[in-house]
Amino acid sequence: QVQLAESGGGLVQPGGSLRLSCTASGRIFSINAMGWYRQAPGKQREFVALITSGGSTNYADSVKGRFTISRDNAKNAVYLQMSSLKPEDTAIYYCNADLRQYYSGNYYPYWGQGTQVTVSS
Repeated sequence: QVQLAESGGGLVQPGGSLRLSCTASGRIFSINAMGWYRQAPGKQREFVALITSGGSTNYADSVKGRFTISRDNAKNAVYLQMSSLKPEDTAIYYCNADLRQYYSGNYYPYWGQGTQVTVSS
């Protein structure tokens, strides 16, 4: 089995910063892309940021210049540094990893349980 565990969410004032972490564990052969998505109340889950195994990154327009994604391949971990947070960033943030468990296996997406981020004064 594979598990993705997120941490680092919480309550922060507008303009503040938070750092989210996510670690994948279990039977893992290799991980391709890792990313972050978020879902606000009453809205669909949306893409936030992605990083490939080679370090290439992609961001949603709404977070460009404020969020930075990074990863530690040795730890099967991905991070999201969030700065200049706005109330509209309030959401549950989910970690995603595209990985395969076996050498001959296919890549499948795995999701974490989510961590709440609330931006409010």
